[in-house]
Amino acid sequence: MRLFILGFGYSARHFVRRCGDSFSHIAATVRDPGNRSDLAGIEMHPFSGSNPGRETIERIREADVLLVSIPPGNGGDPAIAAFADVLADGHRRRIVYLSTIGVYGDHAGAWVDESTPPQAALDRTRMRLAAEQAWTDIGRDDVAILRLAGIYGPGRNALVALRTGTARRIIKPGQVFNRIHADDIACAIMAAVRHQGGGTWNVCDDEPAPPQDVIAYAAQLIGVAPPPEEAFENAEMSAMARSFYASSARVSNAKLKRELGVTLDYSTYRHGLDALWRADEGR
Repeated sequence: MRLFILGFGYSARHFVRRCGDSFSHIAATVRDPGNRSDLAGIEMHPFSGSNPGRETIERIREADVLLVSIPPGNGGDPAIAAFADVLADGHRRRIVYLSTIGVYGDHAGAWVDESTPPQAALDRTRMRLAAEQAWTDIGRDDVAILRLAGIYGPGRNALVALRTGTARRIIKPGQVFNRIHADDIACAIMAAVRHQGGGTWNVCDDEPAPPQDVIAYAAQLIGVAPPPEEAFENAEMSAMARSFYASSARVSNAKLKRELGVTLDYSTYRHGLDALWRADEGR
């Protein structure tokens, strides 16, 4: 199989590290290929949202699998706009689109699943829903939509945040967030690649939890005092950071396990942080 990645972000890089051997050739778009040397053997193509090169278009045409992790913008999905002709060439290719569980909106901490109608109240989640539909229209039964929870993993976790002094315990009563380890995202992507037929699946662990609990557990692993609690109402935060607290829902991963056969390596944040600590994260 030949893989082309649109947007070589954190999850895509981790997927290649874990599952890259499953593909005979891997190419990816990046904003500046000169700054990407973290994965050898990946054919890099510059792409900043417009004017793709002829070689980039040809590699997409040849691909058996497209992994899409470029976020949409106000003008829609930039990859669809730039590669509309090749995407409409009639060649069957598996498309895996990385979306977000943010499309469900606020449910006051209640459980939701893929049958729950999205209620995107924010511009960014409305754009995500539009992008999901656009990719589904292009690939139809060959499109897998993976709605990702909050991502953590090597170099990107509460242990590192504590060591760098960026961890905060912001308390909003009733607030829960959903999370997923990068290793489990990689497994979900590979399962979606192999699955026959299209669909939408939530990619999250088994235990939605208040964000302050994750920081407290990480502090316990390190053996340091957790940062002081801050009331959400009084906390200094960017508008973007504050907007994440506008939604609280417990997201089910039952369909991911049932239909794609995914078994999570890290079913809770505690399992994930334990493994990261053993790997010397945050030390």
